[in-house]
Amino acid sequence: MAIFFTADTHFGDPHILRQRRARFDTVEAHDEALVAGWNAVVGPGDSVWHLGDFAAHASRAHCAAIFARLNGTKRLIRGNHDSNRVLDLPWAEPPVDSARLSIPDAEGREHRLFLSHYAHRAWPGLWRETRHLYGHSHGWLADTTRSCDVGVDAWDDRPAALEAILARQAAAGHAPEELAAHGLR
Repeated sequence: MAIFFTADTHFGDPHILRQRRARFDTVEAHDEALVAGWNAVVGPGDSVWHLGDFAAHASRAHCAAIFARLNGTKRLIRGNHDSNRVLDLPWAEPPVDSARLSIPDAEGREHRLFLSHYAHRAWPGLWRETRHLYGHSHGWLADTTRSCDVGVDAWDDRPAALEAILARQAAAGHAPEELAAHGLR
């Protein structure tokens, strides 16, 4: 079972096309591409943490239909667009505002993660090697060695695996607070 992370799918949201018009002409094309991208990497036995803004401006029926088509066990970190039509979907656990977890990489090393819809300059565990995964910024914030936007705009319209996130962070620069945390400033 693999664990994936994503955010900002904005299923059913006509307003997201302003940002994504170069890739999608219609909401239907947008939604179909994101479902296909999700299911291309996530298998039925995998797990996905969705870090907010699953859908916006979509009916309950549309949210439920999209949700049912997506592979994997799904958990939600609430985003600013996640109203009851999203919160009431059959998530594996009740949606939360943030989460802290520890998961192993491919070699079995544990990685502590702090998950939130919003990017933080400092977060619980920053000084103890905890990585921060977030959404909301739609790929506009640069990754750092300890924080990363996992939204679809930053990951080719599909969820990202931990190993890919770790590789991206390894290639990123330090943010000022990370330098201080590592005694490099």
